[in-house]
Amino acid sequence: MNDPYAALRLKNQLCFPLYAVSNMITRKYQPLLEKLNLTYTQYIVMMVLWEEKRVNEKFLCETLCLKSNTVTPLLKKLEAKGFVRKEKDRDDERNLVITLTEAGERLKEEALCVPESIAKQFHLSPEDAAMLYRILYKLLDEEKEKKQ
Repeated sequence: MNDPYAALRLKNQLCFPLYAVSNMITRKYQPLLEKLNLTYTQYIVMMVLWEEKRVNEKFLCETLCLKSNTVTPLLKKLEAKGFVRKEKDRDDERNLVITLTEAGERLKEEALCVPESIAKQFHLSPEDAAMLYRILYKLLDEEKEKKQ
């Protein structure tokens, strides 16, 4: 029997396990990040800054696939915590430049344990983890290409 509503079943949706796993992973990060005084989204902002040291807001939004109205309050809170400094770009005052502070750089040392702690909570083979990584980034890259 052919079910015309099969496509509407939750178990047949790719979006649901992605959504559920994303929430599960974020919850696993929470106790680790509380020790650093960071939320998950603040953590991913800090990861970009630990790598780049200084970026503009547009780069941050594009890198993290977030909108400015999400990033702006994150930056305000990170600045209040002393982890970043915001300033207008000298060449173009419409651009906001975000710089990692010394306190933000020191936080990087405390965060070193986070990726390993998270990895231990999942039982994926290195091959499965690599395959999942490739698939997810394929989806992200296709979406970024559409926006260009």
